[in-house]
Amino acid sequence: MEQTYQSAWILPFLPLSVPILIGIGLLLFPATTKRLRRIWAFQSVLLLSIVMIFSINLSIQQINTGVIYQYIWSWIINNDFSLEFGYLIDPLTSIMSILITTVGILVLIYSENYMFHDRGYLRFFAYISFFSTSMLGLVTSSNLIQIYIFWELVGMCSYLLIGFWFTRPVAANACQKAFVTNRVGDFGLLLGILGFYWITGSFEFRDSVQIFNNLIYNNEFKNFFLTFCALLLFSGAVAKSAQFPLHVWLPDAMEGPTPISALIHAATMVAAGIFLVARLLPLFILIPHIRNLISLIGIITVCLGATLAIAQNDIKRCLAYSTMSQLGYMMLALGMGSSRSALFHLITHAYSKALLFLGSGSLIHSMETVVGYSPNKSQNMVLMGGLTKYVPITKSAFLFGTLSLCGIPPLACFWSKDEILNDSWLYSPILALIAWSTAGLTAFYMFRIYLLTFEGHFNTHFQTYSGKKKTSLYSISLWGKEDSKVNNKNFRLLTLLKRKNTESPSFFSKTVYQIDENVRNRNQPFLTISPFGNKKIFLYPYESDNSILFPMLILVLFTLFVGCLGIPFNEVDLDILSKWLNPSINLLHQNLTNLTDWSEFAKDAMFSVSLAYLGIIIAFFLYKPLYSSFKNFDLINSLVKRNLKIIFSEKLLTGIYNWSYNRGYIDAFYRTYLSGGMRRLSELTDSFDRQVVDGITNGVGFITFFVGEGMKYLGGGRISSYLFLYSFYISIFLLIYVLSSSI
Repeated sequence: MEQTYQSAWILPFLPLSVPILIGIGLLLFPATTKRLRRIWAFQSVLLLSIVMIFSINLSIQQINTGVIYQYIWSWIINNDFSLEFGYLIDPLTSIMSILITTVGILVLIYSENYMFHDRGYLRFFAYISFFSTSMLGLVTSSNLIQIYIFWELVGMCSYLLIGFWFTRPVAANACQKAFVTNRVGDFGLLLGILGFYWITGSFEFRDSVQIFNNLIYNNEFKNFFLTFCALLLFSGAVAKSAQFPLHVWLPDAMEGPTPISALIHAATMVAAGIFLVARLLPLFILIPHIRNLISLIGIITVCLGATLAIAQNDIKRCLAYSTMSQLGYMMLALGMGSSRSALFHLITHAYSKALLFLGSGSLIHSMETVVGYSPNKSQNMVLMGGLTKYVPITKSAFLFGTLSLCGIPPLACFWSKDEILNDSWLYSPILALIAWSTAGLTAFYMFRIYLLTFEGHFNTHFQTYSGKKKTSLYSISLWGKEDSKVNNKNFRLLTLLKRKNTESPSFFSKTVYQIDENVRNRNQPFLTISPFGNKKIFLYPYESDNSILFPMLILVLFTLFVGCLGIPFNEVDLDILSKWLNPSINLLHQNLTNLTDWSEFAKDAMFSVSLAYLGIIIAFFLYKPLYSSFKNFDLINSLVKRNLKIIFSEKLLTGIYNWSYNRGYIDAFYRTYLSGGMRRLSELTDSFDRQVVDGITNGVGFITFFVGEGMKYLGGGRISSYLFLYSFYISIFLLIYVLSSSI
């Protein structure tokens, strides 16, 4: 066992060999490296699988023995200052390492097919392997300064992966936005680390908490300064885990490849902030104001993420706001001191949300092959619909993820979310009411995604009605008919040939369009490379390849059974998760009676499940009329509006829509008052520099030049004249000196 712990240093460094070897190969043998590029995908999966097996072995030993192992060595020693590096193996580390490796392996397998036709295939696997190294180094770090180093590396990898398609302006802007927003939190984190080192004299977790506890007990430091330093530490987690008000980067980060959204922005990177708060929770618990602030930020994020998701049409952006809301649940649990339920929900949500993102990627991958669907259209849910017929496996997997996130038993997220909701009643009834109501809202917007995407009939915006082009039936969103214009440029890609005796794919016409085989997808040239040809274009979507479906099916199994980790099966033993966490984390709200009393548990769960079903019913009530057999577009439109007015007033409905669709006006506020204010301040500073600072300098130079030009005419070349002027000036200076001395 000791040998296993001593070899734990390989966890972060084993995946690092992939980007190093890819870089060397591209430098020395570029042609061969590009030709044999699938080998690098296999190597990435193989090395991360070894790390996963090692992590599972460590976790089994953690559960059986409860040993916490730390190995450190001195890096910098100078008088009283000593900077040590090392690794810490405890239950929190083992949980995060298993989560990172399992999701990472599935994403790598998925990406091998999803990214195969991309020019940056090798670059993608180099980035993603380096990200795995950075994330594993973060969770195994033994002190705060080491965490900060890997924290910045994770941010750098996120910047590279979000802006992977850097030729697209939206992707370039998104990665810059993520980078700048995270720098705000990271700067606060660095100041907090330095502040706590000044207070405690140590970067180590255990030493810092123990010293900090003694200082508070002896009242040797002012509470304001301690609270301020803790707040700075928390600011790093706020930015990394997309908590309000630094959440604005996460929805735009969806401009990166979909596998990155599944890995970084659902399961691992955004979980880094939760990990940091869980690691420092013994410290935050000692400061009641910080605990209350963590809970407040968490519940605001829960509510804000859910409300902003209900009007989004981009499927990945809607899932991003859902991720933000679920991270708020985890932060709420940590603020309540219920670290067990927070980590439990971290595990269940990671697998369920990774499944949803990979499912959305499968849909996008299929829709991009349909003629006329450019990247921005292939992610728009109102341009989908009826995909059950074409992608049945993806639909089934997506449904499991949707039901899990809604909190429907016995799927994974039900067990963890219900535990957080029950703990919230013990902490604050007000926060509990908000959290429970948001659980119903989660079910509503998740089934909105499902219904708009899979139910009804497949939508194509090349439908005709009475010889005129009509907008799609699915341009009717929750809020009524949208005034969107059809992009006529895509019609140039079609060769319109009528087929006789062919069933129509649309509501409005029996016209079917056959696709010219020579047509190329001009909308997305950066996704193809010449040696591998261009993507084929079809009239209908099709099911993804097996290498894309396989990771999704594995994640379905996780979604079904990972919730068993937190279920106690008898009244004597703790559940597996509690055994796992017990050595390193204080379970403040652990109550075995409540956990094992199934009748009490069913009574508590009934309310949350009822709210989830209510949200689902409302979604069906509002959207199911869209999928009826009505042929009249206007009739369906009026039916939807009538259903909306039954539940909401028109004024309230308009306000909710504007709030949600415009992201709560938070981005506009930042753009106007922060970015715009900084720009105006910069312009004012530039004007002051040019007119005042440069004006004074240029004025002195001009006066000097003018005086010099005037003085040169006073010189006549006579020494007697020079002596006279010299004597005259000396006399004046002496007279001034005498007068000043006498005064």
